[in-house]
This record gives sequence, C-alpha cells and structure tokens, in this order.
Amino acid sequence: MAIVPVILSGGSGTRLWPASRSMYPKQLLPLVGELTMLQATASRIRGLADTADTCLIVCNETHRFSVTEQMAALGMRFRIILEPEGRNTAPAVALAALEALGDDPDAVLLIMAADHVIKDVAAFQRAVTSGQSAAEQGRLVTFGILPTHAETGYGYVQATTSGGKPVPVTAFVEKPDAATAQSYLDDGSYFWNSGMFLFRADTFLEELRQQSPEMLAICRDSMARKTLDGDFIRPDADAFATCPSDSIDYAVMEKSGNSSMVPLDAGWSDVGSWAALRDVCERDAEGNFLNGDALLHNCKNTFVQAESRLVAAVGLDNVIIVETKDAVLVADNTQSQDVKALVERLKETDRGETKLHRQVFRPWGSYDSLENAENFQVKRLIVKPGAVLSLQKHAHRSEHWVVVRGKARVTRNDEEFDLNVNESTYISMGDIHRIANPFDEPVHIIEVQCGDYLGEDDIIRLEDNYGREGTNT
Repeated sequence: MAIVPVILSGGSGTRLWPASRSMYPKQLLPLVGELTMLQATASRIRGLADTADTCLIVCNETHRFSVTEQMAALGMRFRIILEPEGRNTAPAVALAALEALGDDPDAVLLIMAADHVIKDVAAFQRAVTSGQSAAEQGRLVTFGILPTHAETGYGYVQATTSGGKPVPVTAFVEKPDAATAQSYLDDGSYFWNSGMFLFRADTFLEELRQQSPEMLAICRDSMARKTLDGDFIRPDADAFATCPSDSIDYAVMEKSGNSSMVPLDAGWSDVGSWAALRDVCERDAEGNFLNGDALLHNCKNTFVQAESRLVAAVGLDNVIIVETKDAVLVADNTQSQDVKALVERLKETDRGETKLHRQVFRPWGSYDSLENAENFQVKRLIVKPGAVLSLQKHAHRSEHWVVVRGKARVTRNDEEFDLNVNESTYISMGDIHRIANPFDEPVHIIEVQCGDYLGEDDIIRLEDNYGREGTNT
C-alpha cells in the first residue's frame, strides 16, 4: 500500500507576527534554514519507502499561488485542494481522504502540518515506517513526541511504550497547567501530541462517520461536486459552507478506541512562538541568535531577526526583536505567546499589518509599497521571467511606470511596445493595460499611482492567465 503524504497548510501563525501574517503565514517563510517550512515538510518524505509520487496539499484560496510556486521549486509532484473556508483539521483531512480514495482504495495517508520543524529526518522516517503496518491493518496511528520539559502549550498523548513500536493509546489529554505538565514529565508515559498521523483513508472516514456523521456527509457532498481549476481541486463552496469546525483530535482520535502511538524523538517543534523558534535555532556562546543586519553589545539570550535595516541592541537579556519593513516587535521571551493578543488588538482597529507584508507576492512576482500618502502611492513591481499581469483597467487612478532593471512589454489599449531601463510610460485612468515579461531576467518597475482612491480593489480584470478574473487577489 502506498503512503500518500498530505500536508495541511491552512494556518495563519499569528504568534509569529510580524514575520507571519494571514495572507503570507509562517509555513511560507524560511524561518529555519534556506527552505520554507512548507518546502522542508515536503522534502521530509524524500527517500521514504512505499510513498506515492504525488502529495496532496490542503490550503486556502489566498495562499494557492505561493504554495504552487514553492512546491514547483522543489521539483516534486503535488495536487492542491483548496478549502472553501477554514474548518480546522478534521474536515481538511476528510477532503484529502476522499480525494486519495479516488486514486487508490487502499491509500494510507501521512498527515503532516506544513509549519513544523523536525531536525532528524531519518528518525522521522523510521517512525513512519514503524507505524505503517499498524496503519495498513486499520489502526489510527499518531506520533507522540518524547517531551524534553514540562510544556503547557501542547496537548499530550498517554501510552506505555515498547521501544519504537506502535502501542495502544491510553488517553489524549488537553494542554495542562504547569504543575500537571510537570507530573506528566515525571510519570514518563505522557508524550507531546505532534498533530501528525498515519492511517488508511477509508479507516479515517469510517471513524468520522461514526463520530461526526454530519461532517463526513458535508465533505462527501462537497467533493462530489468538486471542480478542477488547472492545478487546483475546488470542493463545492456552497456544500462546504455548513461544515462543522473541529480538529482531528476532537472529532475522531479522542473518541476512538482504535488509536496507536509511535514515539518520536527527532528534534520536533511546532514553532508556535518566537520563543519556540529561538529554541530550535543555533545560538552563540552568550545564547544570542542573529539573523540579518544586527549588532549586539552586552546582550544575552537575545533573538534578533532583521529584515530590512540595521538593528542594534545594548544590555538586553531574554528578549525577542523582530524587524520587518513595516513593523517591529520587541518582546520578553517568556511572554512571546502573548503576541497573538497583540495581533487581535491590531485586528480590532483594522490594521493592514496583520494581513499583508509591505512586499506582497502575486503569481506574476511581487509589489512593494514604498510610499503611501493622500492621492498618491509609489510601488516597486518585480515581474518574473515569462510572467504576465492581468489585462485590466482602473476607475479611480492613473499610473506612471519607469523601468529601472530589465525589460518590460507593455500593452496600453491598442498599442504594444517594449520599455528598457530608464524608459517610461503613462497609463491614464480607464486605459486597458498590461505588463508582460517574455524575457530572461526579472523586470523591476517603479510605479507611481495618482487618484482619489488607490485600493487594490480598484482593478477590473478583463483577462488573466491565473484564473483571477473578477477578483483582486
């Protein structure tokens, strides 16, 4: 039986703000190493025996092009299921299970979150291999992380282990308080709940039918009416809209008497906070970690991530500093979980910094908002080789374009012409226009917008190579 890797990539990672934002969250970022967390997760299955040549990724509409680009860069085969709405992990896995069964009635699913760190990939693969037989025989296999300290931020799995073999689960327990977490650590039979699973697709769906029949019925209906959109599988949104929201643990695992656990000691972390990220990074003799243009003096146990400018600090201990182009976070390491509360306050005032970075990625490249003031805005566009923006027009703004690097092909109404470095053109309000880059190098364009309204929703798309007609994403 082939193992079908399923990567869940729907999270927003609010505790890792300002690096992680809802429209470009932590799983799409290279937080640990050169690969993004999504790419590292996918790479983890390379070399694993009996693995299907195509993995399934479940993500949302907003992240679809970034996920596609990152997976394509790995050279791996994949299919993407687009969740119509976020409904937690149980419905996401149900959609993947239903899709996998269409290809292989004996499919075994390896469920992985896109935003976890696993340092020892070989140990992870050995654990998967250890659990495979139990999964093939109809057991719901979870992976319990050997705890290193009394952690209050994770749920726990209780099981009496026997080497690295699958053993029956005694209990799933919720996140404990500090005293209870210490008692779990002292007991020795409690493991952190990793949120990774291995089971037959049909076994999971049968368990879901018993424990949450409404959820399964809605997911079946939605997948029965799915549509294919290029590389994307689109479950029916109307059918999915009434689906209950629940995790795999709550919907199935905690209620089932059919679960087993494989212990895993592989340097795992869910990187749920800046403190957790600091713990998995290599630090110097003073306990400091520096990424980017950073300078410290007389600092200890300090984490600095600088994206766009020099960050200097003096006399700090146990502090987190994260700098991006439009926001800076300074936090006590012991309170880094509370970043989520800070993000909620920003959302209450509708601050855009919770959603987008200053540099916004599109399927054709990216734009960086350099200056934004009343009635004008300056952006830097980067268009990838072979990419093309949508054919569009604006009702409220005009645009000036200056090429500063590379070469662009411009459509303006009935004209088509090339712009070289230090050449420019003007797009009047209402002009039908498009930028294309049929050349070998990225083209960089400074765009100056002028008008009484400069929002991204002032785009009327007439044609689009990426299927975005009628949208502003």
